[in-house]
Amino acid sequence: MAKKKRLTNKRPRRVLHTCECPTCRQYPKGRTAREHRALNRLIAATDERSRRLIAGFLARQHGRGGITRLARITGLDRNTVARGRRELRQPCRPSGRVRRPGGGGQRVEKKAQGS
Repeated sequence: MAKKKRLTNKRPRRVLHTCECPTCRQYPKGRTAREHRALNRLIAATDERSRRLIAGFLARQHGRGGITRLARITGLDRNTVARGRRELRQPCRPSGRVRRPGGGGQRVEKKAQGS
């Protein structure tokens, strides 16, 4: 008897990044490590745009070296953090979309037509 696959509407959970900074490695139960884990939980719970904006904001707050530091803590690419900083300078455009039109994967219906 074949098992039935249960369909759910839940978003797939993002894997929690483990910080690679020297302080977290040396003192994994320290205050800094706890703060970095909390930040990574926040980052994992957000969508792409919010993730960039949060990382960009924190990088700006840190000042010089902030992009590299946030990239190391969160596991995001340096270009992603830098893009978040740039997006913070631009006026907000509430479009209701996370990605630009045409971004992301193809729709299932479109893939099926090509087969």
